[in-house]
Amino acid sequence: MLKELKRKVWQANLELKKQGLVIHTWGNASGIDREKQLIVIKPSGVEYDELQPEDMVVLDLDGNQVEGKLRPSSDTPTHLVLYKMFPSIGGVVHTHSTCATAWAQAQRPIPPFGTTHADYFYGDVPCTRPLKAEEIEGQYEAETGHVIVETFQGKEPLYVPGVLVANHGPFTWGKDAAEAVYHAVVLEEVAKMAMYSCGLQGSLAPIDRVLLDKHFMRKHGKNAYYGQSKK
Repeated sequence: MLKELKRKVWQANLELKKQGLVIHTWGNASGIDREKQLIVIKPSGVEYDELQPEDMVVLDLDGNQVEGKLRPSSDTPTHLVLYKMFPSIGGVVHTHSTCATAWAQAQRPIPPFGTTHADYFYGDVPCTRPLKAEEIEGQYEAETGHVIVETFQGKEPLYVPGVLVANHGPFTWGKDAAEAVYHAVVLEEVAKMAMYSCGLQGSLAPIDRVLLDKHFMRKHGKNAYYGQSKK
């Protein structure tokens, strides 16, 4: 079942390690088949070097395991909430990459200080509020998804394809698992650049709105002209 999606999600998980975004068994990537309403995700606690496509776990959107001998990632409920509430996304990634996690632990959004950020994130990469005690003691992973959704009220998820969960770390997403990984790489890099910039100049204003619009829309707007035309 979902052989090709399993292969793509497996590759996405391996790419997280290749890009230096995860160590040990930290982090996970998933993808969804919207037609079948099934997701594929990394199994819990399995070393990346040991993963095989057939190890990927298939679940429905209610979290029922449809296929796979291993337990799914403990973050699966977070992924499920995001797929349900953000119908435009096709892949989700969670890491504990160093710089993005540092911003999350500081409970600070990442402002768009320059055009590198503006090329991919249309404004701040937001940071959620801290979870309440009852949320942590309840359905913790699902509540993590709900607080992300709460943070994105009034936002287009594909215009800001990532978030920092306070005291936890980053989640990113995209049209598929590969793009979610790509955005995780970009998020870590802009988090690093922002940290360096704040270190050089503590009081730093975000990029001018006109320049933000220009850089984001030339890649993602209806009249985008960056790259080659798609035939």
